[in-house]
Amino acid sequence: MKLILTQEVTGLGAPGDAVEVKDGYGRNYLIPRGLAIRATRGAEKQVSALRRAREVRDVRDLGQAKEVAAELDALKVTLTTRAGQGGRLFGSVNVGDIAAAVKAAGGPTLDKRRLELSAPIKTLGSHTVSVRVHPEVKATVVVEVVPAS
Repeated sequence: MKLILTQEVTGLGAPGDAVEVKDGYGRNYLIPRGLAIRATRGAEKQVSALRRAREVRDVRDLGQAKEVAAELDALKVTLTTRAGQGGRLFGSVNVGDIAAAVKAAGGPTLDKRRLELSAPIKTLGSHTVSVRVHPEVKATVVVEVVPAS
């Protein structure tokens, strides 16, 4: 199935890119979430408009993205949660919790879809989370998970 991306999709492409994906992935995930549209002749005009807008934004946003990445790298984020014996958490810490903790620590508001976490955090201690600030700029945030007293 040939689609045109309307938003950035990790591992697939940026807005305006024409991609070929499996039918189920496109029909059941990308199109319903508004991440892509079907590639048609009329959609080609939308692609060119998206690309022009993206090129203008990218030049302006790259400098800002580097500033945000530097701010995130220097940020100390502490997340307090309930934990049992042995440092194991009751439940887990996910990207939504981390985005809220970054905001509470005085950092920028992050879209949780831009946070890359290999698996939910289930233990106390220091964990590194990758943030895609811009397609060309990545930042890392160190999250310290501490027990609630």
